[in-house]
Amino acid sequence: MLVILRQNVENLGHIGDLVKVSNGYARNFLLPNQLVAIAGEGNIRAIEHQKKMLAKVRAAQVATAKELATKIEGVSCTIARKVGEGDKLFGSVSAQDIQEVLKGAGYTVERRAIHLASPIRALGVHAVEVKLETDVVAMLKVWVVKEQ
Repeated sequence: MLVILRQNVENLGHIGDLVKVSNGYARNFLLPNQLVAIAGEGNIRAIEHQKKMLAKVRAAQVATAKELATKIEGVSCTIARKVGEGDKLFGSVSAQDIQEVLKGAGYTVERRAIHLASPIRALGVHAVEVKLETDVVAMLKVWVVKEQ
């Protein structure tokens, strides 16, 4: 099925792209979530016009994301947690904890943009990937320390 993307879809494309997807994927996921429109002749002409407008908006979004990425890379996030014997953490540090610390520092980042392979369960310095845009990624240093 030939569809036009209304929103950016990871591993599929950007707004306004004309892509071919399987019928089931389009009917069961993309169309109900209003991520795409069926590619008819009228829709294609309308999207071509909107694509020109969106190119400027997209360039501004990427520039803002790159600026935020450089700021985030300069920040070191410190999180204090209770520890038990052998400096083992009670619980873990999750993406939500990192988001709250960044929010306290004045940076608004969505929780799903913070990529952890698994929750942090050890003291020390950990590198965390923050994916702000499709091609803009910032590396954040997260310090996990003992709570006093």
